[in-house]
This record gives sequence, C-alpha cells and structure tokens, in this order.
Amino acid sequence: MKNLKIALSLLILICITSCDDFLSEKPDNRTEIDTPEKIKELLVEAYPQMSYFEIAETMSDNVFDSGLPTTIIRNEQNYNWEINTDATDIDTQAYYWDACYKAIAHANKALEAIEELGSPASLNPQKGEALMARAYSHFMLVSLWSKRYNPATADTDLGVPYVTKPETELMTKYKRNTLAEVYAFLEKDIEEGLKYVTNDYKEPKFHFNVAASKAFASRFYLVKGNWDKVIELSNDLGSRPSAIRDFSVYEPLSVEDQQLKYGASDVGTNLLIVSANTIVSRVYHLNRFNLSGLRRPEIFGTSTNLFGKAYYYNFYSSNGSITLFLLKFYEYFKYSNVTAGIGDPYVAEVLLSNDEFFLNRIEAHVMKGEIATATAELEYFLATRTPTYNPTTDKLTEAKVVAKFPVIADEYTPFYTMTPVQTSYVKAIAETRRRDFIHEGLRWFDIKRFNLVVKHETSNKPANILAKDDNRRALQIPLHASSAGIELNPR
Repeated sequence: MKNLKIALSLLILICITSCDDFLSEKPDNRTEIDTPEKIKELLVEAYPQMSYFEIAETMSDNVFDSGLPTTIIRNEQNYNWEINTDATDIDTQAYYWDACYKAIAHANKALEAIEELGSPASLNPQKGEALMARAYSHFMLVSLWSKRYNPATADTDLGVPYVTKPETELMTKYKRNTLAEVYAFLEKDIEEGLKYVTNDYKEPKFHFNVAASKAFASRFYLVKGNWDKVIELSNDLGSRPSAIRDFSVYEPLSVEDQQLKYGASDVGTNLLIVSANTIVSRVYHLNRFNLSGLRRPEIFGTSTNLFGKAYYYNFYSSNGSITLFLLKFYEYFKYSNVTAGIGDPYVAEVLLSNDEFFLNRIEAHVMKGEIATATAELEYFLATRTPTYNPTTDKLTEAKVVAKFPVIADEYTPFYTMTPVQTSYVKAIAETRRRDFIHEGLRWFDIKRFNLVVKHETSNKPANILAKDDNRRALQIPLHASSAGIELNPR
C-alpha cells in the first residue's frame, strides 16, 4: 500500500473490508455511491482520523528536554525537526499525511456522487461539508509540509498535491502544486463551502457545521492576512462571547471527568471534534521531550499573566513533575479482540473551537488598528483564564500590553509589516494562544507564521536552533510518497 502515490486507500468505498482485497480488484469495480444516505455515510470519513497534535507540539517551543532516561525515536526526531523513519507507526508524520489524503478521497468521492446525481439543491449541505473537509485536510498538509505562506514567494514555493478528483487508477501520478496554487484552491473551496454548510446534523460537532466552517475560514484568512474577512466571519461571536471555554467548571471534576469534558460535544466552545486514532493521551509520561515541570513557569507563571495573577490551568503529572500535562484527552480503547487485548486507541480531539476563533478576531482587530476594541476583547478572554480576576482593578491597557510584551528586534517577522504597538499586541495574543492550546500543536503554526526562532536543548549536546526561514520548518515528504515521485523539500 505504501507504494501507492499519496497514500492510498484513495479509492475509498463504504463496504470495503480490507485494502488488500480492494487493491486486487479493478479500480472502477466499486460500490456505487448513488443515494443521499450513502453520501452522508461517506462524509463521516472525510476528516483525518489520525492526530497531528504530538508532531506539531514537539516541534514547538512548548517542549523541553525533561531529562527522562528513555527516548522514543519519533519524539526525538520531531524535537529535532527530522523526518520520522517509522512510516507505519501511530502518530507519525506519514501516518497523518496518509490520513489527510484518505479524508480527501472521501470528500472527492462525495462531490463526484453529488455531481452524478445532478447536483440537486437538497444535497447542497453535503456539498458544502465535502468542500470544507477537502479544504481542511489540504490546509493541514500544506501547513505542515510546506514553507510558511508568503505572497512574495508563493508562486515558486512548493505546496502539496491538491487533489480534486477521485482516483481511478492504482498508480496515479501527482505533482506538487505551488503554494500560491494551493492557497487559491483552498480559498475557492472554502468560499463555495461556506455557501452551503448547515447545522442540520444529528451530531453537528462531528461535521463542518456553520460555526466550525467560519472558524476554519478565519484561520485560513488570518494566515493570508485578510483581516476584514476574519472580522466578518467572527461577527456572530461578538466582543464578549459566552460560548468560550469555562475553566471554572472543571475545578470540582474528577481527573477522568475533566478529560472527558474537554472534548465533549456538549461544550459550547467545541466546534469540530474528530475521533482520532492516537496515543496522545499517553505520551506525557513517556516522551522525554515534553512540557517539563522545571520550565513550566516560562509559559504559565504568574509573570506571564497581564494581570500578574495565577491562571486556571491545572497541571498533572505521573512522574513527579518531570513532565506535565493538562487534562485534555480521554482515551477510549476499542477492542477488536477482548481476549487477546487487541484493539485501537481513540481520543476525541477538538480541531476547531470558539476560543481560537475569538483570538483570531482579536488579532484581526489589532492588525486593523482597532486597538481599543482589541484591548477590551483581550481583557475579556484573559479574565476567563484568571480565577481571581477583578473587573475593577484588573483593567487591561495599551501601556500594560506594551510593557509586558516589548518589541524585540527581528523577533516577530511575518510577511506583512506591523507597528510597534501591533507587534506587542500580536505577541500577547500569540502567547495567549500558546497557553490555551498547549498539547494541541497550534503553537507550531504561529512559529511558522511569525517566523519565530526556536532553540531546542538536549543534555550533553549542542543546542539545536531553528533559524528564521530554516528549511526544516517544512516537514520532509514521507518516504513512501517521495519514493513514488513526490518532490522532496529542500534540505
């Protein structure tokens, strides 16, 4: 299977019992997706069923050498911005690459089926979901395996193959689109998808519902630098959204209940959830390169709080605080053979939330020069993360933001220009996002977007520094894809 071009299982069918069985048949000998019900079933699989969290998080500056005596090879490779040599193991780079293209295959098959049924208006919700799902997986691929988006170089920078049709051949040949081409495809799919998405699902949080689609679009337009679009998309949130995470409700809960609640579908902030095949809930006591107890104050200390107070974030440890974790992931082990103890681990991962959506909105206000609005919104958000916040005495001001987050020459260098005040605010928002999404990998995308330098230290070795525009910011193409002809990233 790994010799197939992009992963694939890309001729995905509802009733396939195994890839081996499927690949022994002719490509067009497949189940007909010829009813609305079958299309809806197909779209259940149009989301990456694997996790990128550990990959992206370990590459970021949220992770340190904890000193644990054991080393897991993929953890060390991610920490050093290297390709994972194990291309088949869970939570590896190749695992996620394949999962994204498998999801894209389902979305493309659904779109083809809708077209073959005459594209009736009754199937517009499914069309919208398929377009958003296709865009999401491509966006995640290009965000991990390509350089950061810069319109000045996007016409020549390598993107990823943007696949818009179901495969009909076993050895389909693909080439990498440029970054500009990928972003043009993304924008087209997102804009068309936004026209049709709906909330008419039995379990809307597991589909691209309206709010999730807008949140994803705001992430895309934030990267592109379209501030007006980000604000327009987030207008329903307003300046004081109630549906952001309320950390106070976690305080009285047991450890297991906190883990369950974070990714629960009845939590207002959670907009898109996927059941990912991952061991992300286990790595915090196994991985040597992790958030460490010694370095926690650098990110979560009271000195980092604009009110100078402690946060709501409560950390746990299973190894005497050598490594730490927040209670975000509850593992459900699905047994395929109970007697033999064989099965697969799954975690409900939140892919999109109102918390990220609102922070995107605040950043857009900053870049529009709407500092007073951004100040009020940032104060509101930070208050929900500070248990002893006092609305009378804890007033956020421009002077406080500038003092707490001073401009450092050549630190934040996105492709667009920022004033000193904007730089301080963007830094404050990025640090807020860093804390809120610890373990979830979003910090890595800010590191790429702002071209931040990262220094990874390992005991008894020279520091490994990821300089600005370092080629290692783009993951190397997985071995099975490059051996099938996908062009490698420069090193």
